[in-house]
This record gives sequence, C-alpha cells and structure tokens, in this order.
Amino acid sequence: MSAVSRNHRWRWLTGGAVALSLLAFLLLIALLGWSAMRYFWPQPVTLFTVDHAPQTLGEIASSQSIPRERLEASGAPLPDNLPEHVTRYLIKTGNRDFSDSDFHSLLSSDIIATERPGNVIALQRRVGGMAYGWFDGLRENGRPLVAADMMRVLQQRIKETRQRQRQAEKIRHVALARLNSEMEQLDRKRQRLEQEQRYTPQAQSIWQADSAELQRQFRQQAQALTGLSQENEGTVLVLRDVTGSQHLIPLTQILAAWYPNAMSYGEKWRHFGSQLWHFVSGASGGSLGEDGVFPAIFGTILMVLLMSVVVMPLGVVAAIWLHEYAGNGFLTRLVRIAVVNLAGVPSIVYGVFGLGFFVWLVGGSLDRLFFAHALPDPTFGTPGLLWASLTLALLTLPVVIVATEEGLSRIPQTLRQGSLALGATQAETLWHVVLPLSIPAMLTGLILAVARAAGETAPLMLVGVVKMVPELPVDAVFPYLHLDRKFMHLGFQIYDLAFQNPHAQADRPLVFATALLLVLIILALNLLAMALRHRLRERYRALIN
Repeated sequence: MSAVSRNHRWRWLTGGAVALSLLAFLLLIALLGWSAMRYFWPQPVTLFTVDHAPQTLGEIASSQSIPRERLEASGAPLPDNLPEHVTRYLIKTGNRDFSDSDFHSLLSSDIIATERPGNVIALQRRVGGMAYGWFDGLRENGRPLVAADMMRVLQQRIKETRQRQRQAEKIRHVALARLNSEMEQLDRKRQRLEQEQRYTPQAQSIWQADSAELQRQFRQQAQALTGLSQENEGTVLVLRDVTGSQHLIPLTQILAAWYPNAMSYGEKWRHFGSQLWHFVSGASGGSLGEDGVFPAIFGTILMVLLMSVVVMPLGVVAAIWLHEYAGNGFLTRLVRIAVVNLAGVPSIVYGVFGLGFFVWLVGGSLDRLFFAHALPDPTFGTPGLLWASLTLALLTLPVVIVATEEGLSRIPQTLRQGSLALGATQAETLWHVVLPLSIPAMLTGLILAVARAAGETAPLMLVGVVKMVPELPVDAVFPYLHLDRKFMHLGFQIYDLAFQNPHAQADRPLVFATALLLVLIILALNLLAMALRHRLRERYRALIN
C-alpha cells in the first residue's frame, strides 16, 4: 500500500472522528434543549372524566402503550372488553399542597370524556410547584375585589407585588446589610479603644451618638420593610380545584398566571420568552428553577474566574521552571511524574484535601490571627468561595503545567540563541521572546482547566457550595467581594434537583434546563478563550516563521 493511500485513509479516519464528536455534541444539545424547552412552553390543560373515579385536571406529561397481558399480570381489576393494547397517560396534576401527588396515571379504557376548558388557569408558584384550577377572584385584606376584567387586575397585582418584593430585597440586601456592617465596625472600634484603655468619656459620647443614629436608620428601614411585607401579604387569589374546593394563595407565592387553553400562538411565544428570561435572571428565593437560577450562574462564573486568576500564574511559573531552568535531572523527572499523576487523582480527593488543608488549617489559622473577636463563629475557617476556587485551582494545575510546557517546547531554540547572541539576558529572552510566543499554549491550558473546573461538583460539596444562599458573594457592602461566603453552582443544583429532590419527577425538565445552561456557559467561556488564543497566535506567527 502506497504512502498516499495510507495518508488518505488516515485523513478520512480523523475527519470521521471529528464529525462523530461534533454530531454527538449537537445531539446532546438537542436532547437537553428539547427536554428543557417544553417546561417553558405553555402546555394545554385537560379535564378527564373517569369511570368510577373523580375527575382529573392537568397536563399530559407522557403516554405509553401497554399490552393487556401486562395489566392482567399486575392483578388490578380490569373490564371484560379491554383491548389488546391500552394507553397509559401520566397526568401532571400539580396542586401538591392540595392533593397527594403531582402526577397521576390514567388508562385510556377508564377515560369517559376529555375536554379543555378555556377558563382553566395555571399558576406558577415559588413554593409548591404548579397549581391548576379555576380563578374565583381576588381578596384584599379579607374583602373580595370586583372588576370587569379580573384577569387583567390579577396580572397588574402580580406585577405590583413583584415590584414591592424587589424593593424589599433591595432594603434587605443593601440598606440593612450596610447598616449591620457599620454597626459591627463601630462595635469593633469600641472594643479596640477599651483594650487600649482609650475609651474616654468623650469617646463614649461619640460612640453612643453614632450608635443611636445607626439604630434610628435601621428601625426606619425595618419599618419600611415591614410595610412592604404587610402590603404584599394582604392580597390573595381564590383558586377552585377540580373537586370544587377553594384555596387561598397569596400573590407573593405566584410567579405567573395564564389561561393555557385560551392563548394564541403570539401569547404563547411571549409567555415562552418571559419564562425563559425569568429562569435565567431570577433569584432563587423559592425553590430552584421555579424562581430562577441567576445565583447559581453567578456563582459558577465567579468561581471559574477566581480559579483562573490563581491557577494561571502558578501553572505558568511551574512550567517555565521545569522547561527553562530545571534541566533534565532526577528532581525534574520526579516533578513531571508527580504532575502527571496529579492529573489522574479523583476530584473528590481534592475536595477532602481542600477541606482539611484550606478550610480547617489555613482558614482556622486566619481566624485565630485576624478574626479572634468573632470566635467561636468561624469567618474563614468554614467552607466558602475562596477555598472552593483554590481547591479547583489545585485540581486543574497539572493541566495548565502540561499545556504550557508543551507550548514552550515548540518554540524554536534558534529564537532563544538569537536573543542571547544579541546581548539579552536569559530573563529578558524569557520575558520578551519566549513568553509572548507561548501565550496560545497557556490559553489552551486555560481552556482545558475551565472546561474541567466548571463541570466539577464532588469537591465543591465539601468546600463551599450549598443549595441556597441568602446573599450573593458580591454586594454593595465593603469589601464588596466576600470570599468567605458560600455560593451556588449549576453542577450542584443539577445533582440536587435530580437526586435529592422529593419532587424530582415534577422538576425533571428543570434538570435538563440547568444542564443545558451549564453546557452553554462552559462553551461560551471556551469560545472566548479560543478566540483570544487564535488572535494571539496570528499575531506571533510571523515571529515563529
């Protein structure tokens, strides 16, 4: 076989492998997207009239054809005229706080009639999942509201309630947080003056005046917060379920309300866009997904950025030492073997190391040295954003070292010799010639590190990630970036929704939506680094040639 034929065969094999990988990725995106987008599209709600059973109201989640022999083997009582195959419907009935379950199964042989009433309302709630029924009006402070178009009034009240909730969140997370921080600083100043025996009557008078002013502002903000909460809790929606029972649902628990069977295609598309935007931008005050995943998106991106800031300098310096200064002695070979072995260590081992070394040893030492006044409550001696970033930096360090060292080895030796021949020192050659040419390789290591770190979940469960956080790691209170706080992560939320959620079946579309969002974020970060690498590679291509 000729060399040309062999090259042609290898060309087809490599092209086929690339095409197969690309197809698998596109199929993954399509699967996640199809399973996730159904959650945001308004599904019709069907009223089922069932033989010898109460009526059932809900969405058809899935259907399955079952042979008659399988039903007979289950031992359930069956009618005599049962066909050879029966369709079993899985109905999402919602109303989990009113009924026993989110889902009910119905056999087509038991269904007498179906209809889709146009006046059925669907409610998306912060807690409790979906609710279906009939809209029987609004009550404000116990009195019924009367209007010609109650649905329009409901939409307006939901909008006003959201605005008041945003105002309350702003007061809670900005104004009250700032006042709490100032009062803590004032108390620490007083304690320091007492320890230094400089707490004179004049200093005491100044402290009392400042403390009184802060307490006055705190009470004022607390009263405003209480007023907003009372105003929000005064309006409730009356929902009549399929059994005829009425239930009072506060508007503070309602995210959206719509008539799914009476919507036009334009209204459905607007609803789809609104739901998708709320899922991405909403803050998880209730259950995740139902009230947005923005804190998890923010925590994931912030952790990856902090990890990149730490791992890149360490990895580049280590690779430069190994390739440019260390030579090829026994110690260098030992370090390279250790780096390769570290790349294969399971991620949970890094989590255990991060918990023991970073959190308990380093964090506990920092608390004893700088935050003794807060003990026994830990400040840095507890899992948080800083320790999670450092743990993932250690996990991805071997990837950056290997990629950077390979880039350094591809730089022609003649460039180094030419720089030295012109009178430059080794450090100047390294800084002005070698490092600029190795930047694309460094960015390759960064791409691989980001791809691995953004998807890791196991080590984060030990060093800082939680299911729900009251505050983001970044706020308006000095020092603005709080590295000691816990954070949310999309990978952990996928795990929690899929395996630790008592309503996993109802929230299954949210698992696909969150997984799709995580994949797209990793893809966006990688594309950004790849674009920068390509630009720098083109910039220095002439020097290499």
